[in-house]
Amino acid sequence: MEQPSILIVEDETKLSRVLELELQYESYQTKVAPDGVEALRLIQERQWDLVLLDIMLPKLSGLELLRRVRKKDDITPIILLTARDQVHDKVSGLDLGANDYVTKPFQLEELLARIRVHLRKPSQNNNEDHLSIGDLYLDLNTREVRRGNKSIDLTPREYDLLVCLLRNKNIVLTRDRLIEVVWGYDYSGETNVVDVYVRYLRQKVDKGFDKAYIQTVRGVGYTIKDKGK
Repeated sequence: MEQPSILIVEDETKLSRVLELELQYESYQTKVAPDGVEALRLIQERQWDLVLLDIMLPKLSGLELLRRVRKKDDITPIILLTARDQVHDKVSGLDLGANDYVTKPFQLEELLARIRVHLRKPSQNNNEDHLSIGDLYLDLNTREVRRGNKSIDLTPREYDLLVCLLRNKNIVLTRDRLIEVVWGYDYSGETNVVDVYVRYLRQKVDKGFDKAYIQTVRGVGYTIKDKGK
């Protein structure tokens, strides 16, 4: 079976080389484009399974490249690579049709996990009405949450946090990522609010059960997986 192809659009030579080597190690086919014009040419020449797209590019910006690509192709997954303070560009990129973004500097494991998610074939999850892992069940229509036969009462923020974790099962999410998804792009408080709410959620979801679904990845963030302590 032919391995997925990934176009790396990045003008920082050192970073693009690291990405290229790591992705090839994971058995992906790769090609590097150092500027927006070259990337546009490569995208027009062939079909890519996924594009990693830096926003700050010479010759043609990442957002302009994204806009042009999405005029003709709304299927190819595109993950933006953004700087930490580029909140406006993140929002603009998502509005223009980007599938996801990763903030620099990023953990390679997180990027690889996001790539795996976006390379999966579409499934019935496009019309999902519930999320689950093991005996934990969340109904997206009624907002009912239960574990086994036990009904769990969550606050709106706890519920949103659990939805985010369940939609990214087995993917390690950084605190910054959780804040952006659950609290919003304009949140300006402390990142330890994530730790506080994860603790609240654990008290309700995992306490009293033999298996703990919500896991801490030290130095990175949190994940939910069907492999408890």
